[in-house]
Amino acid sequence: MTDLILNGGPVVWALAAISVMSLVLFLQKLLELHRAQIHTGDFLVGLYNVLRRGNTVEAVSNCEDTPGPVAQLVRAALLKAEDPPEEIAKAVQQAGISEIPRLEHRLNLLATLGKVAPMLGLLGTVLSMMDALLVMKMQAPLAHMDDLSGHLWRAMLTTAMGLSISIPIYAGYNLLVSRIESLVLDMEFAASDIVTFLHANRKLLSGD
Repeated sequence: MTDLILNGGPVVWALAAISVMSLVLFLQKLLELHRAQIHTGDFLVGLYNVLRRGNTVEAVSNCEDTPGPVAQLVRAALLKAEDPPEEIAKAVQQAGISEIPRLEHRLNLLATLGKVAPMLGLLGTVLSMMDALLVMKMQAPLAHMDDLSGHLWRAMLTTAMGLSISIPIYAGYNLLVSRIESLVLDMEFAASDIVTFLHANRKLLSGD
């Protein structure tokens, strides 16, 4: 089996490259999303305590020091704190539009690799079966099973490899999508909450 993998030809090596690339992409994205996830409720409570003291500059600084899209949305709202609620909501919306593509960066590439892997495995199977048929034609009527077994094993190997690679890729992709959806929900909650807070405390923040 090891010899078949090592001498499996370009399809097997392409599948191995997809496997390594997908693993690296998944781990990088998972770490990125983990860093971006914060306790939104605790973050907002602490920020509101700062704002109630009239220290908007410190609140903005806290947002800049906090990783993740939630802090960036709140920062966009704070920079428009003295503007009408419609302008604050618009600033938050624009910040959200710019943050979501960052969350989804390279996610399509991972999904593409997951779709390519089984098709590449099938291609390897077809090519190996063609090689087996060519051997049978060249050695007919004296073709032996030993002459065909390597090609047949390689045919099954590429299909098995393609499926074995694509299944965890899809599982990892769905895990990342669920993490992004969780972050988007946090962003929506934070955006609504900060706009409501700024509108309710408009006089306090303006120093009137």
